[in-house]
Amino acid sequence: MNKRGIETLVGLFVLLGVLALVFLALKAANLGSVGGGDTYALMARFENIGGLKPRAPVRTAGVVVGRIRSITLDPKTYQGVVTMDIDRRYHFPKDTAAKVLTAGLLGDQYIGLEPGGDDKDLQPGDTIAQTQSAVVLENLIGQFLTGKAAEAGTASAPEPGR
Repeated sequence: MNKRGIETLVGLFVLLGVLALVFLALKAANLGSVGGGDTYALMARFENIGGLKPRAPVRTAGVVVGRIRSITLDPKTYQGVVTMDIDRRYHFPKDTAAKVLTAGLLGDQYIGLEPGGDDKDLQPGDTIAQTQSAVVLENLIGQFLTGKAAEAGTASAPEPGR
């Protein structure tokens, strides 16, 4: 094989490497589905959204059914308002619940939808009434430590009258 053929193969190899890196970067940034498709908007209000970010997935039974479009703060109630783009193929009952969940122990957060049993479906622009805010790991650890400190304090306190 001549020198020009080897240079061509090396160039193709480098090009494939660059394309693979771009693909991985898009997947890591949750931008893999560029097309978007035909969607409709649903909203949900949360007391605490934790580390939720725009473009995070919306899942039902582990299946991605949409993406988070935006997250804003309601100036009157001081709640986080999450707007989701849901694929038109999926329709959810009016009594669907939305939860902020975490993928794994320390993974990224996403919205989990739990469909209810209502006969009527949510319409585009509706707000999901039943929500559960994010579980903040730091708060859980703080509550655990506070509880243990309180137990230790009552166990070592002398009884009155002795």
